[in-house]
Amino acid sequence: MTDDLARIEDPQLLTGQGRFLDDLDPLPGTLVAAVVRSPHPHARIRSVNFERARRHPGVAAVIGPEEVLQTLKPFPLSVKTPMPYYPTGTDKTRYVGEPVAVVVATDRYTAEDAAELVEIDYEPLEAVVRTYEAMEANAPRLHDSAYSNVATDRTFTFGEVDESFAQARHTVSKRYSFPRYSSTPMECSSVIAEWRETADGPEVTTWANFHGPFSMVQVVAGALNIPTSRLRLIVPADIGGSFGIKAAIYPYVALMALASKHAGRPVRWTEDRLEHMLSSSAGSDREMTFEAAFDDQGVISALRVDLIDNVGAYMRPPEPSTLYRCFSNITGSYRIEQVQIRARAVVTNKCPTGLNRGFGGQQLYFGLERLIDDIALELGLDPVEIRRVNLIGKDEFPYSTPSGGIYDSGDYQTALQMVLDAADYGGLREEQRAARERGELFGIGVATITDPSATNIGYVGLATPIHNRGRGKSGSTEHVRVSVDPQGIVTVLLGTVPQGQGHATVARQIVADRLGLPLKQVRPRVEMDTATTPWTISTGSYSSRFAPLLTSALIEATDRLGESIRIAGGVLLQADPADLEFADGQIHVIADPGRSVSFRQAAGLIHWDPGSLPEGTSARMYEEAAFTPPQSKAPSRTDQINSSLCYGFVAELVACRIDPETLQIKIETLSSVHDAGTILNATLLDGQIHGALVQALGGALYEEMTYSDSGQPTATTFMDYLCPTSAESSFPLISNHLETPSPLTTLGAKGSGEGSSMSFPVAIANAVADALSPLGISIDSLPLHPNVIHKLIQANATKEGN
Repeated sequence: MTDDLARIEDPQLLTGQGRFLDDLDPLPGTLVAAVVRSPHPHARIRSVNFERARRHPGVAAVIGPEEVLQTLKPFPLSVKTPMPYYPTGTDKTRYVGEPVAVVVATDRYTAEDAAELVEIDYEPLEAVVRTYEAMEANAPRLHDSAYSNVATDRTFTFGEVDESFAQARHTVSKRYSFPRYSSTPMECSSVIAEWRETADGPEVTTWANFHGPFSMVQVVAGALNIPTSRLRLIVPADIGGSFGIKAAIYPYVALMALASKHAGRPVRWTEDRLEHMLSSSAGSDREMTFEAAFDDQGVISALRVDLIDNVGAYMRPPEPSTLYRCFSNITGSYRIEQVQIRARAVVTNKCPTGLNRGFGGQQLYFGLERLIDDIALELGLDPVEIRRVNLIGKDEFPYSTPSGGIYDSGDYQTALQMVLDAADYGGLREEQRAARERGELFGIGVATITDPSATNIGYVGLATPIHNRGRGKSGSTEHVRVSVDPQGIVTVLLGTVPQGQGHATVARQIVADRLGLPLKQVRPRVEMDTATTPWTISTGSYSSRFAPLLTSALIEATDRLGESIRIAGGVLLQADPADLEFADGQIHVIADPGRSVSFRQAAGLIHWDPGSLPEGTSARMYEEAAFTPPQSKAPSRTDQINSSLCYGFVAELVACRIDPETLQIKIETLSSVHDAGTILNATLLDGQIHGALVQALGGALYEEMTYSDSGQPTATTFMDYLCPTSAESSFPLISNHLETPSPLTTLGAKGSGEGSSMSFPVAIANAVADALSPLGISIDSLPLHPNVIHKLIQANATKEGN
């Protein structure tokens, strides 16, 4: 399935006919909300006064801490640390931009004007934003009910780690930092909510441009104190991008539902860009220490990893996902048999974190792949050779990692060689030698990563010790519904809520292939409505789930529906259904292709004349299927888990030059090889790779959500938060593919949407470190702005001078 079929999603988007939530007006008489936010990073709320705002003409309601505490419960958390989280500050505000009140009025202008009349008396408190400082005993405590700012702290040991370190010929220990950066979707978050009182209790209907619903429906229903069956979430076909960031929309879903309750009418809220940059979400910044034990050839016997995520003011769900999403692939693509992991999440006076493309993998691989290069430096060997001697071999699959991962398939050595050959690695090293003789800063960096896809959300349970977990949790299920109408048009209802990946294109392609239909006879639908669309806790567009999971369910549902159509074709052709095949919109007798009926005729028979079907044949013209892989289990008694279903592979090489005057980093060569299992659509795969590369480029060289020591955010506009444009993204790319089909998915497909977002930042860092190595400079953090390079060079010069 590698035909380069054009994306069917594009024409409407390119002609301005997308249906984004801010374009829709599903309920008459909807009011508009404005959110009043805290200007303080840490402050006690002494009092609030809404009287002037409530008297303002056009205002229907103003709500704040009192109304929140009267109606809502704290959101259910993944850990039992007493750090309650509400959609507004109640006792204190803990980050700049935290909601404190909501003003509901006839229009946005009136709501914004009235919001300025809200009076809040704050008692400013000392703030803390740096991770290590927040962990100190005398640090300002964000949550008075907790003993410290550490929200979770767990250590896992697999194998004889201490013994391996004691016996090792060499050890190395390095500390690395990964920055906090976000995504910038075209449409910011948007919510419409209606609270209705019924004889059976409240019912809440919401619209949100969110790539869920997965577990967030349960979380919102818990806060609203209603059953999930009485909370309806609708997602429009177009959501303007997310990349995980909009998982943080759920507090506003609950907040706008509460606002609707008090206003007595539906309420809508659309986030503006300043609000988004200030207080939506970001990937967590991480401090980490990696230690390796290895021999003279660089073969690694043991690994110690200490991960500390700065999750901002609250560890709000789905955190601590970033800590544990890559738990099973913590050793990456390498044959490392002993591993110890310490995982901590720390709250600070920053905006709370959440998902961001490649979450967990970005942070992990920055540390692990920098460590590999540091081992090479320690031994005086080529970083490529260190990778070669440690990569898992082709004949070792399925491969079990010490922390519980089951790598399904791969050929890592071949992929690495492909990326080297495509870039002419030997030639690049020759070019580097000549450049260094001229005094130029020219570097080459490599990264090899295992790409987890089809996440098993049971990994979140690892944040809680076994005796506190209760019932085990796991999840890699995806649902789909396929139906056919009397005209033979097949409709596919997807539950993955795409955000630009082309799910509709691929689904139509698969169904058309299975049923032998022209593409125009298959109609995919991607809207999500939890009242009508099949879904489960794990449903949603995250962690590259579509290709491995939903397509597997889609094949099952399509084939079952096809059997019904084949039976109807047998009635019309007076033939055994087993002797029939689908092709060209027809049902043919295999031995006599001239005997055929149209797919439409067979579908029409079931709709119009079901009595003619053989006795016991169902006339149901839709099929639902759920693909639930048995490999996705809850954590074991020994804290091992296969945290993803299947695992791809990415090898990337970057060659860069650093301008001696401006210290700008110019990427001169980028070679990338992806193994995503069976390729379903090569054009879409390339699009995913290009998109991930650009997002990764932002995190590596440009983007960072910075804060002053006092807790004030200092990058809340595009003047300070620098996103790469087409000019910065025009690097030369050599992209190749390798296919090692997964034995665990129906089509052999693995995910591909996040790979380069995890590998490219560290490949750039390795290249820059290599360029600066003649100066004795190493790289242990991102992003690599020219001013960062300048400071490193100046610091090194000062050190050399001493």
